[in-house]
Amino acid sequence: MELLLSSHFWVGAAFVVFLGILVMVGVHKLAWKTLGDMGAKVQGQLDEAQALRTEAQALLAQVQAQKVASEKLAAEMLANAKDEAVRLQADAQVKIAEQIERRGVMAERKIAQAEAQAEADVRAAAADLATKMAEHVLVARLAGATTDPLIDKAIGQMAGKLQ
Repeated sequence: MELLLSSHFWVGAAFVVFLGILVMVGVHKLAWKTLGDMGAKVQGQLDEAQALRTEAQALLAQVQAQKVASEKLAAEMLANAKDEAVRLQADAQVKIAEQIERRGVMAERKIAQAEAQAEADVRAAAADLATKMAEHVLVARLAGATTDPLIDKAIGQMAGKLQ
C-alpha cells in the first residue's frame, strides 16, 4: 500500500501510461518515418553535393584544358606575330633600298640633263659669240678694203674651174 501512496510510483505509472498512449497512437511510427525522411533528405543532399563535386571537378578539368589550349594558341599567335614583324621589316628594308636606288637614278638623270642643258647653253653662247666675232671681223675687213683678198682669190679659183 505504501507503494500506492508514493509519488514516484504515480509519476512512473503516468509515464508508462503516456508511453502506452504514444505507442497506441503510432507516434513511434511517425518518429521513425520522420527520422527516415530526414535521413533520406540528408542522403539526397549528400548525393547532390557529390554530383556537384563531380561536375565541378569535370568543369575544372575542362577549364584547365582550355587554359592550356589558350596558352598554346597565344604562344602560336605571338610566334606568328614575331615572324610577321620580321618579314615586314625585311620587306620595308627592301622597299627603302629600292626607293633610294630609284631616287639616286632620278638624281643622276637630272644631273645628266642639267649637264646636257649647260653644255647646250655653252655651245649656243659660243656659237653666238663666234657669229658676232666673225661679223665683227668681216665688218672690219670690209670697212678697210674695197675688195676682200680672200674673196678675190676664191673668185679667181672659180673662174679657173668653170672654164
